[in-house]
Amino acid sequence: MTDTAKLVLENGRVFTGTRFGAVGETLGEAVFCTAMTGYQEALTDPSYHRQILVATAPQIGNTGWNDEDGESRLTAGDGADPGKIWVAGYAVRNPTRRVSNWRANSSLEDQLRAQEVVGIAGIDTRAVTRVLRDHGSMRAGVFSGAALADDDELLARVLDQPEMAGANLSAEVSTPKPYVVPADGETRFRVAALDLGIKANTPRMFAERGIEVHVLPVASGLDAIADLKPDGVFLSNGPGDPATADAAVALTRSVIEAGYPLFGICFGNQILGRALGRSTYKMRFGHRGINIPVLDVATGRASITSQNHGFALEGEAGEEFDTDFGRGRVSHVCANDGTVEGVELVDGRAFSVQYHPEAAAGPHDAAYLFDKFATAMTEGKRS
Repeated sequence: MTDTAKLVLENGRVFTGTRFGAVGETLGEAVFCTAMTGYQEALTDPSYHRQILVATAPQIGNTGWNDEDGESRLTAGDGADPGKIWVAGYAVRNPTRRVSNWRANSSLEDQLRAQEVVGIAGIDTRAVTRVLRDHGSMRAGVFSGAALADDDELLARVLDQPEMAGANLSAEVSTPKPYVVPADGETRFRVAALDLGIKANTPRMFAERGIEVHVLPVASGLDAIADLKPDGVFLSNGPGDPATADAAVALTRSVIEAGYPLFGICFGNQILGRALGRSTYKMRFGHRGINIPVLDVATGRASITSQNHGFALEGEAGEEFDTDFGRGRVSHVCANDGTVEGVELVDGRAFSVQYHPEAAAGPHDAAYLFDKFATAMTEGKRS
């Protein structure tokens, strides 16, 4: 069997390298991540579902793979594995030959093979990144072994797959049944979390603050939430096009009308924005990394954040607008390009951010938002 592998982009560019991980064929949207660390957390993030992840850092795999850092669903009593890899494929330049971390129990490539994730190594991933930066994220495929063919045939396979715009993917990553993550110590609050593709560290961040989390399938309705008698509702991150998530938007509107404090992250930010009457759009190449600066419009406070999104809300820094629930505003923006990074109701009942305050991997600058949600639930109890 030849070691050759090819990454084929929909604009016809072909990058030839060596097979890495499983051998075969995989299709998805090619995107790049600027993080220098945290590849295990990225690969297991459900928000990367149906995407071929290109690592801009030249050397990948140094810390191997462990049983602790996976970010897939924490548990659901259905055999869920926090170490499940969600990316469709992985492209790296220089995979390390030796694992150098005391927590590692396997190598990165061992896991890619075990989970049948097709990858490619030995290509100039920064050159790939420049193509995606200049032309935008695009459909792609990684091919090796028996899947190899002439470039025209491979390109035809790439072009035959659907685009990410219009993709409704939350149901493919959401938990099939509810589960509970208990609070650490005394329970102060109970939160109903709609699983649009939740990362494992989010319930942990809630638990550290005495918050019991009931994770619900994406198809859950207001009755399922009300039956829990929660102190607040959380909208998680997740993959796909927010313009397709009409059911989640309708549920969010019902949650606000019912008076529950609400907090959203990433995809949840786009869902809340749509519920407040804002529109979304597909970004040229998105934000994916752990070093992206965000400004709080009200305070001027800057946070370095972890991000993973290819869609965003329309709007500008400081913009206020009317909603069916009172006055709304853009609360946060990206310092690099002005992208909307957060929206909220002025009265504080509902707020969300486009980035990942739960990090994993990434900086912890934005962890205070979990405390802000706890404060909102405290005020909700008082009222």
